Amino acid sequence: MFRRALLQQSRQFSSRTFAATAKPSLSIVLPSIRQCAPTLSRGRFMSTEASSEKAAEESKPEAAAASNGNGNGNVDLRAELEALKKELEKKTEEAKDFKDKFTRTVADFRNLQDRTERDKKAAKDYAIQKFAKDLVDSVDNLDRALSAVPEESRTDTENKKELVDLYNGLKMIESILLSTLKKHGLEKIDPIGEVFDPNRHEAMFQVPMADKEPGSVFHVQQTGFLLNGRTIRAAKVGVVATP
Repeated sequence: MFRRALLQQSRQFSSRTFAATAKPSLSIVLPSIRQCAPTLSRGRFMSTEASSEKAAEESKPEAAAASNGNGNGNVDLRAELEALKKELEKKTEEAKDFKDKFTRTVADFRNLQDRTERDKKAAKDYAIQKFAKDLVDSVDNLDRALSAVPEESRTDTENKKELVDLYNGLKMIESILLSTLKKHGLEKIDPIGEVFDPNRHEAMFQVPMADKEPGSVFHVQQTGFLLNGRTIRAAKVGVVATP
């Protein structure tokens, strides 16, 4: 028990000694801390200001670079737009040129088609022109043979029956021949009483006639012919003269 009491007293003494020595230390340290606090605050504020200024200084070149970059970007964009505009105008002109050429080509092709059709039709219509001209001579010979029979003998079956039969036979042959030629476009021109047409008629002489219209055809010396509406031989005619 003596030892326990001695140990307790020793502990109490140590505690008092530590308290006595600790109090002067805190009283000494606290004023020092209070004196240093403003300095630390100013240092911290100055450090913050320096950091802000440094960040601002660092951001200035970046902002300037960004500004310059945007400016250059705008210039480049405008230049690119101008180039695209010029290219569009060029392509538009080329498209107009191609359209014009295409329209002309189509028109030329259609004209060629029409001309080819006309040429084919003309070749078909007038392929027998030379042959038709040769046939015209045969028709002329028939006309001459028929004209050689006097009109009074053409119906005298009692005295000239053979001549009448020959005349009628030749007349029938001429009629059949002309009908066949007409199927192929060859027609005889009968211009008696028509107004003189230099495209179809050839005036051989003119005679003034009071009972007929001036410029009209009153006599046919040689018959004319048309092949599909085209004159292959003009009729040789006599025309009433203008007084």
